[in-house]
Amino acid sequence: MLPLATTDAVGWTFYPGPLLILVPITVAYVRRWLVVGAHPARLISFLAGIACAVAALFSPIDALGEQHFTMHMVQHLLLLDFAPVLCISGLTKQIFRPATRRVIQLEKGAPWLMSPIFGLAVYTAAMWAWHVPALYDAAVRHTGVHALEHMVFTVAGGLYWWHLISPVRDQRQLSPMGAVLYMLTTKVLVGILGIALTFAPEALYDVYAGTSSWGLTPREDQQLGGALMALEQTIVMGVALAWLVIRTIDRSEKEQRRIEKYGDPKRPAGPGTSRELY
Repeated sequence: MLPLATTDAVGWTFYPGPLLILVPITVAYVRRWLVVGAHPARLISFLAGIACAVAALFSPIDALGEQHFTMHMVQHLLLLDFAPVLCISGLTKQIFRPATRRVIQLEKGAPWLMSPIFGLAVYTAAMWAWHVPALYDAAVRHTGVHALEHMVFTVAGGLYWWHLISPVRDQRQLSPMGAVLYMLTTKVLVGILGIALTFAPEALYDVYAGTSSWGLTPREDQQLGGALMALEQTIVMGVALAWLVIRTIDRSEKEQRRIEKYGDPKRPAGPGTSRELY
């Protein structure tokens, strides 16, 4: 895929493919946000997610990732974690309503596709597969493979984080304990990869052979990237866990206030009593 425009080897490069996806999605979101009248924080979160995707795909990060392992890792993490987390956090039930029916149809037609286990498997498999030396080198050297890598990371990140912070509550939604196990499993599986990259006895990727990353050897660059992966996973998963705890407590308090006001619809009404349904 040829770029629309570029300034220099490490400048901003604009490819038409991602733009044809990001621009319509952003326009559609802003229109729904205006119609619904959602909180400005939702808009800020969604646009920040789009900005992360733009930074990963078009900014000097993309070009630098072809020269430095650490910058390639930054690109991966922007697409896998930061962009999907911020974009999904920008959604509400009302904003997402036009797409809800399609999601329900997808759940009925391919329930495995919307399973948390599938989301976890795709996320971890994407991280491991694209760090296999042969596949990694191919992604750096060939534009088509690189574009495929970006698409896989974006989809994998979206599927993974959807099960944790989706505004749509369904029968497959993770319980609080399920969410903890979901993230801990991810932390272990991805953490092993980060440790392997950090403590590998030699540089694994031929594409960086003979290069110098800001005074670092290829092996030192790889060690820095592996450590960055492990650190980012710890921070992001920790913040997500804290947010889930706060959300669970908030929902529990709202449910308790609803029960106090209307009564518990799950408790049978006794003789001589009445119960209001809500």
